[in-house]
Amino acid sequence: MTTKVVLRPNESQDQLLKRFKKKVMRSGLLTQLRNKRWFVSKSEVRRIEKKKAIRRINKRMRRATIDE
Repeated sequence: MTTKVVLRPNESQDQLLKRFKKKVMRSGLLTQLRNKRWFVSKSEVRRIEKKKAIRRINKRMRRATIDE
């Protein structure tokens, strides 16, 4: 997977770098790289995903109670 950014006319290097960083973050390349750094067993992956789901649900519930 490659991420390319072409310099636009009258665009500074800072803007170009910012656009590149956004593109990399959206592609999920960094998270994929971090996940592959060490071996994680399937049971561990399931446990982590379950924790994430619980956090996501709790976050939605907190937002729902604040909105009311």
